[in-house]
Amino acid sequence: MPDHAKAFTYSVEGLSYTVTLYEQNGQIFADISVSDGAMDVNAIYFGDDDFSGSSASLGGPLNMNGARLDGETIQWDEAVKLSDPGLGPEGADKETYLEAGDTLTLTLDVDSLDEIDVFGIRATSTTTDAGSIKAVSDDPEEPEEPEEDPVYEKVFFGEEFSDAGDPLGGIYILGEEPDPNPYGNLALPEGTEPTFENYLSYFTSEEVGGDVSALQSVVFYQTAEDGSLVEEFRLDAPEGGFETADDLLAAYDAAIEDGMSSLASDATDGSDLMAALSLEPGTDSPAEDDPMPEEEDIDLL
Repeated sequence: MPDHAKAFTYSVEGLSYTVTLYEQNGQIFADISVSDGAMDVNAIYFGDDDFSGSSASLGGPLNMNGARLDGETIQWDEAVKLSDPGLGPEGADKETYLEAGDTLTLTLDVDSLDEIDVFGIRATSTTTDAGSIKAVSDDPEEPEEPEEDPVYEKVFFGEEFSDAGDPLGGIYILGEEPDPNPYGNLALPEGTEPTFENYLSYFTSEEVGGDVSALQSVVFYQTAEDGSLVEEFRLDAPEGGFETADDLLAAYDAAIEDGMSSLASDATDGSDLMAALSLEPGTDSPAEDDPMPEEEDIDLL
């Protein structure tokens, strides 16, 4: 994932695009993505919001003469030629010709995204009335970071429970193998992110051989403030059980989404989300203590 990003948008009749700038592994990249229409991106211009000093420029048809921002002449810090105007024999296959759904990725010679507050594109063969643009975008948006999948310290794939709901038979899988591991507890392979999708994939692998259709409920655990593992929530199988691993994963995704939606209007933390997800009407809150201490974990295949 990018360390930081900002996005510039531009839209006129016949053409819309977004330029997403991001930093990855110490390098600055620009993704130029067309959402409507088409254009041949011949040059890019960019700079900060200080318009003093001399301006970078490209001669001939690649200049940005006359381009203004809020009526003010722009001082560009960098101007980079990408291609000559005209599609030539390549036609729509020209590398810099972008149609709706296309993205062109460029590497920018700057040290930080903070150096770029204004972004310009000089393009020809556009689907605008004029047939070309000297486009200027400022006030970059900060793209929303995608929500990260929840992670868990331990997951119990339960096939049998007591009348009180205590786990009796099934398979516990830890997010990280303890060292030492005298009881041979199952754990995700080293380096695996402890998301439910990864737990489920490991549970159904040949190494574990778990049977999704035999599950009554899946129990999710986190670490409490005192260091003990406590149940966060559980996901009960529907009548007739889960038919496939995909069915189980879909049910989990729906539960997480429903939990997020129900808490969207409240400034709550993840613990409230987990509490909202699982318990059927009439059931008690999850036990504060791990029903099966770590050192007694057993795998029932």
